[in-house]
Amino acid sequence: MAGPHNPALPLRFAVVGNPDNRRVKLFAEAVRAEGLPEPRIVPWLDVLRGAASFRSGELVRVDSPGEDAEVTRLLRGSDQPVDMYRAEGTREWYQGFTAALAELEHNIDDAGAARLFTQQGVATAFDKQATHALLAATGVSVPPAAATDGSESAFIKIRHGSSASGVVALTVRGARRRAVTSAELVRTASGIELYNSLKVRTYLRDADIDDVLAALAPDGLHAERWVRKLSIGGRDCDLRVVTVGGRATHAVVRTSTSPMTNLHLGGQRGDLTTFQALVGEKRWLTVLDLVESAAACFPGVHCLGIDVLPGADGLDYIGEVNAYGDLLPNLMGLPGTPGEGVGTYGAQVRSLIGHHAP
Repeated sequence: MAGPHNPALPLRFAVVGNPDNRRVKLFAEAVRAEGLPEPRIVPWLDVLRGAASFRSGELVRVDSPGEDAEVTRLLRGSDQPVDMYRAEGTREWYQGFTAALAELEHNIDDAGAARLFTQQGVATAFDKQATHALLAATGVSVPPAAATDGSESAFIKIRHGSSASGVVALTVRGARRRAVTSAELVRTASGIELYNSLKVRTYLRDADIDDVLAALAPDGLHAERWVRKLSIGGRDCDLRVVTVGGRATHAVVRTSTSPMTNLHLGGQRGDLTTFQALVGEKRWLTVLDLVESAAACFPGVHCLGIDVLPGADGLDYIGEVNAYGDLLPNLMGLPGTPGEGVGTYGAQVRSLIGHHAP
C-alpha cells in the first residue's frame, strides 16, 4: 500500500488491466489530467501467461479482470471457451483470481514496486461471507444471516459473484414463494443453465425457484435477511459510496422499483441532496462514519465501492464491499474531500500525489 506521493520523486503508474476496458482508459485520463506520465499498461493476459514484469519505483494499480473472455477462461482454468453470459463458474474464477493476485503481489514486491492492493483484502472483498464476518467482528452493522436453501425470505447471492450476477430476492409467505432474480433459467436437453440478464425476472413456481438455487449452489451461496429500505418517490433506495485511502469521497443514490438497485438492471441514479434532506445531517454523517469504518477493515486496498442499505427503521447496514466499485462515470466527489470537483479516478490520483481541492 502506498501513501501520498513525495513530489520530489517522479510518479510512474503501472496498471494491470484489460487494455481496452473503460476502467483502464478512465484511470489513464485521470493520470494525464494531473500532468503525470502516461500509465504503463500491463495486460491481464500477460499476467496469466507469465509474461508480465514490473519496475522498481512504479506504483501498481490492479484493476478488474472482467469483460474479457480469454482472461476469464484462464482464470477458471478451463481448456474450453467460456460463455461470458453464464452465471455459473464463479468458484473456479475466484480460485484462479486469488491465486493470480498472490503471484502479482509477490512479483510487484520483488521488483521493488509499490502496490495499491493486498491479495488478502481484495480476496476478502470478493467473498461476501468473509466480508460480512470481518465487518461483524469489528462492530460494523451488516444484515443478519439467512438460510440459503430457499426456506425463508432472503437475499441469496453467489458467494463470489459481482454485478448482481445470480442474485435471488426471495419472498416466502407460508407455502407461497416468489423469486426476483437477474438470472434467466434455461432448461436444455443436458440440464439447467443460468444466464445473466439485463432483464429482472420473477419466478413463482417452486420447481423453477429450486432449480435456480440448485444451479447456483455449487459456486457457494451467501444469504442475508431483507432490509426494508428507505424510499424516494416511491422507489427503494440504497447508496454506493466510494472510499479512497479510507475516506469517503463519492456517493451515488440508486433507486429502483425492483429489489435490485444496480444501474445496469434498471436502477436509476437518485438525487443525493434529496437523500441527505430525507435522513438529516446527523444520520448522513453517521452513514459516512459507517462506510469509513468498513473501509478500515481493508487497510491495504486504496479504493473501495461500499454499498449501504439505509433502513426504513433508521438503522443502516453495509451490504457489500467491492474491490472494483469505482466505475461511476461523471460522478463528482463530495465537498471537502480529494474527490471534490473530480471523478472517482481523479480522486485516487489526487490522494496519491497529496493534491486536495481548494
